[in-house]
Amino acid sequence: MSLHLVDETTPSRRRGGPSAQPRFDLTLSENPFPPLPSVLRAVHSVLAQANRYPEFLPRRLPKLIAQHHGVHPDQVVVGSGATGVAMQIIQSLTTPGAGMVYAAPTFDGYPILAEMAGVEMVPVPLDSAGNQDLRTMTKAIDKWTGLVVVCRPHNPTGTVVSAAALRTFLSSVPARVPVILDEAYVEFLGAADYIDPLALLSKHPNLLVLRTFSKAYGLAGLRIGYAFGRPEMMARVRKLQLPFGVSSAAVAAVSASYAAEPELAVRTMRITAARETLRNALRRLGIAVPLSQANFLYLPGPGVATALRRAGIAAKAYPDGSARISVGDPDADHAVLTALETLR
Repeated sequence: MSLHLVDETTPSRRRGGPSAQPRFDLTLSENPFPPLPSVLRAVHSVLAQANRYPEFLPRRLPKLIAQHHGVHPDQVVVGSGATGVAMQIIQSLTTPGAGMVYAAPTFDGYPILAEMAGVEMVPVPLDSAGNQDLRTMTKAIDKWTGLVVVCRPHNPTGTVVSAAALRTFLSSVPARVPVILDEAYVEFLGAADYIDPLALLSKHPNLLVLRTFSKAYGLAGLRIGYAFGRPEMMARVRKLQLPFGVSSAAVAAVSASYAAEPELAVRTMRITAARETLRNALRRLGIAVPLSQANFLYLPGPGVATALRRAGIAAKAYPDGSARISVGDPDADHAVLTALETLR
């Protein structure tokens, strides 16, 4: 049996066949590149044993991730993407009727998960620059609050709250209230904005750091997410670990991805460079695109989503006509720019 390896220099930008619509699907902030050849080989090697169950409860994957981050395996919980782990957190650390404070708009999954768990949504609007308003979020926390979510970088704007502001905010949250620090796009952060999560965890036992292999690592289809925090907190989350819920392919993919991090770093820089090129071009068109430190751009303003749709570009659309688009595919980036030139 042979394994066909896609040239990793070519973005995978279209869904379906050549006649599929839309021309470009930029809705999900996916990595435009397929998995690295070494990762594909690792996954392929375990598929020959796909007739066998994976571990009843995951042990190898938490150990791999813990070693990578310098924490103990009992501080790590893994699951079906960051979304799956977030659901475990909500179900294990909150109760129906409790409030979840978050900046709105946010990752679509949080309102959906909150509704599934019977948790009340407490949205706090972003400020005029597209930043999470941490001061107002602090005021929104009350005796009914069961969970707080902060995204860094934020989804959908890509903006980043400062390290100082985050530390101040975490110190203001009551110790009884768990805080998810969603770092789904942390690998795209500039070095100056990176915060050592272990230093935060040492001061805030109510903090859980949530990450994923879907974005920078390009493994969205394998559904690999994780969270780490204090052992006592993670033990509560782990009680909802789904038996046989982490595939052997996930373990192989993570191990190979860690081994290939220099290659992945080059790819990440390529995506961020493309993001800046497109952002600068869009701003020259008069679109006030916020400074993003993720693999997407938020395009504010009425008519943006409509113009993209008419050009055959699927984007995440918002009620005011704004849109969020994935970046990094040269053809898609060019199509976006061409489509929005009509808004001048």
